[in-house]
Amino acid sequence: MPVLLHRSTDLPTPHSYVWWMVVTAPEPDLDPERRFPGQALALEEAFDHIRDDWWALGRLLAETPGGRIAHAPTCAPYNSDLGLMMAWGRLVGQIATRPENVLILCDDPWVFRHLADLDGVSAGRPPKLWRREFIGGLRGMISRGRVAVRAALAALRTRSTRANHAIGDAVLVVYGHPASSTDGKDAYFGTLMRDIPALKRVLHTDCHSVRAMELSADNRTASLHAWGHPLFALTTIFSRWRPKAGYPYPWLVRRAAHLEGAGGSGTANAWQAHCHRRWLTAIRPRSVCWPWENHPWERSLVLQARLLQVATVGYQHVVVGRHMYNQSSAPNPGGITELPDVLLCNGPGYLSQLRDWGVPSERLRIAGSLRISPVQRLSHDPTAPFFVALSHDPAISSQMVDALTKLPKGIRFLVKAHPMFPFQLAESGTLRRTELPLPEQQKLAGVIFSTGTVGLESLLGGLPTFRFLPRGLVALHTLPPGVEAIDVDADTLAGILDDPTLPPPISWDEVLSPPDLDTWLEALLI
Repeated sequence: MPVLLHRSTDLPTPHSYVWWMVVTAPEPDLDPERRFPGQALALEEAFDHIRDDWWALGRLLAETPGGRIAHAPTCAPYNSDLGLMMAWGRLVGQIATRPENVLILCDDPWVFRHLADLDGVSAGRPPKLWRREFIGGLRGMISRGRVAVRAALAALRTRSTRANHAIGDAVLVVYGHPASSTDGKDAYFGTLMRDIPALKRVLHTDCHSVRAMELSADNRTASLHAWGHPLFALTTIFSRWRPKAGYPYPWLVRRAAHLEGAGGSGTANAWQAHCHRRWLTAIRPRSVCWPWENHPWERSLVLQARLLQVATVGYQHVVVGRHMYNQSSAPNPGGITELPDVLLCNGPGYLSQLRDWGVPSERLRIAGSLRISPVQRLSHDPTAPFFVALSHDPAISSQMVDALTKLPKGIRFLVKAHPMFPFQLAESGTLRRTELPLPEQQKLAGVIFSTGTVGLESLLGGLPTFRFLPRGLVALHTLPPGVEAIDVDADTLAGILDDPTLPPPISWDEVLSPPDLDTWLEALLI
C-alpha cells in the first residue's frame, strides 16, 4: 500500500518508502532530502477543504452531553485542533492515492487509529491508548478541581465589586488583559469607556481575582466572579464534554473530548455561564457588548440575555480571515438565533466576510477599529533587515527561527516576539532581537509573519510581506478577502527573499474604518 503508517519508534527499512512525513510525532533522524515535498501548503489546503465538514460535525457535537461547554463543537481553531486532525486525515487519504510509498510517522494513539482506517494505508502496531486516556482522566479531575476551588475563592474575594454596577447599565464584558487600566482604557475597546462615560465594564472569569480587584478601583468595573455562588463552583468539577459513539470521525472526536477533559476548560466555561447568568438576572443591563468570537460562553450569554430582553452587541475586534471558522453561524445548532442582536465590525473588509459566512446583513454594522490604527506608509529599503513577527504559538516561532538561521549570511533580520508569548532567541550577526513594533521601525526590506495582525499592518504599509507556513501545523490565515501575502515555507524562503517585490497598494479604508461613536451609542442604546 502507498502509505506506511508507523510509530516513530517502529521505523521500517529505508528502501521501503520514497518520502517520509511526520504527523504528531517528534522530528525523526531521517534523510531530510526525502521529506515529503510541499507538506506545509498541502496541509493548509486540506484544512481549507475540511471547513464545511467541521461545521456540520460541530452542529452535531454541540448537542451531545456537555457539548455546550466544549470548544471543538464551535470549530475554533485556536481552542481545538480537531479541524487540524481532520485535515491530516484528508491529506493522508490523498497521499494514499499516489503511486510511490510514503512513510507517515504518528505517535498520537487516536490519530494513528483514524489514519489506519483509511484506504491505502498499511499500519504497523498502534501506540497504546489506555495509558494516555487513564493519565488524562486523572489529570482532568485534578485540573477541574483546581479551577473549581479557585472559582469559589474568587467569588468570595470579589463580592464587593457588585457595588460598581446598577440595574440598567450598558456594560462591556471583557477578558482580563494586562494592558487594560483604570483610566478608561481597555485592551479590547480602546478608549471607548472614556468616550462614553456611562459605560460600565465586567470582567470575564478568566481574570484573576487580584487583577479584578485592581481594575475595580475605577468604580465602573466589576468581576463576574462576584455574582457566582461558591457552592456551585465546587459542583463544576463534574462539568466536561462526554460525546457518545455514532458520530463521524469517531477516533478524532474521542481524542478531542479527551484533550478537553484532561484540562479544566469545561469547568471554566460552566462557571462563566453560571456567573453571567446570575449577573444578567441581577443587573438586567440595557445592553451588553463583548469582543465576539462565538465561543461557548458567548452562545450561552446571547440566549440568556434574549430571555431577559437584554440587547446583545458583539464587537468583531480582531481579524477574521478564512480560517477563523468559529466566527460563523454555521456551527451553531441554533444558527443565527445564537448570534448577538448586532455585530459591530471593525471595517468593510471583515463585514463582507462575515456576511458571506451566513451572518445576516441586517445584523451587521461598521463601528470602526478600536485596536488597529491607520497605518502610515512604511519605509522600504531592500538593503535593510527584514522584520520578523513571531507567532503566539511557540512551535511555529521555533520553526521560523530555525528556517532563518539556515539562510545565507548576507540577509539580516529583526526578530520581535509576540507581546503575550516571550521567546528565547539566540542572537547572531544576522538575527537581532527588537522590542519596537512594526510602525516604529525605520527602514525594512520586508516583513515575515505567520499569525496575527502584523501581516495586515505590513501590507497596508506597503512592504513586501511573507506569510510563513509551518510544517505539521496550520498558520491561521487572518487576512481579509482580496488582501494576500506571499506564502513561504522553510524550503522556499531563501529563494523568495532574494528578490522581494512590493505589494500592490492597499487602502486602509478598504479593510478597516475609523471609530464611529454614533454607531456605538446607537448599538449600546445610550
